Amino acid sequence: MAAPVILNATAKHSATVIFLHGLGDTGHGWASAMGEVSLPHIKVICPTAPVMPVTLNAGFKMPSWFDLTSLEVDGPEDTQGIKAARDNIHQLIAQEVQSGIPSSRIMLGGFSQGGGLALYSAFTHKEPLAGVIALSCWLPLRAEFPQGATGNTEMAILQCHGDCDPVVPYKFGQITSCLIKKFAPNIDFKTYPGMMHSSCESEMKAVKEFIRARLPSL
Repeated sequence: MAAPVILNATAKHSATVIFLHGLGDTGHGWASAMGEVSLPHIKVICPTAPVMPVTLNAGFKMPSWFDLTSLEVDGPEDTQGIKAARDNIHQLIAQEVQSGIPSSRIMLGGFSQGGGLALYSAFTHKEPLAGVIALSCWLPLRAEFPQGATGNTEMAILQCHGDCDPVVPYKFGQITSCLIKKFAPNIDFKTYPGMMHSSCESEMKAVKEFIRARLPSL
């Protein structure tokens, strides 16, 4: 992976947010937006996915956390790639823990493919995390759940989706929310009328409030 974009805490560092971009983007794509909703004691890490051929885009190479073959509800998934990407995110968490930040003060987040990876990484991480911000996304390898959830079934999850999303359809978000609620009930699913596969001011306000509530200054 390319070097992540890092926004260091401007006060004493006591919490970290790791935010994962969507397909074809880089860590720079979300760094400024996350910086605006962060707090002085929080370090923000926006990694960039490795460049790989993406089947969904006719094999064109672009930053992608794992291969995508379809955006159908029951389409085939890149199991090996998803788990390898998850391992990389777990490694980022471990590095923050080694630097002195407890896992319970580390939050994952992401948009689209990155949001899916954030959810999958959290539910397969045994140590407690502060929460997940899941924007315009779905839960990868959902057939593994609830059995596959080895941790973080009590953490808070903010899931947001636009009801006019033409890329990751709104119904995918609804299916994901309903499934997660069965084994991780502390999930808040917010709908943004008219929003497409993007973000909006009111959504980012909700993200800021979620971070403030879950990662207060010590």
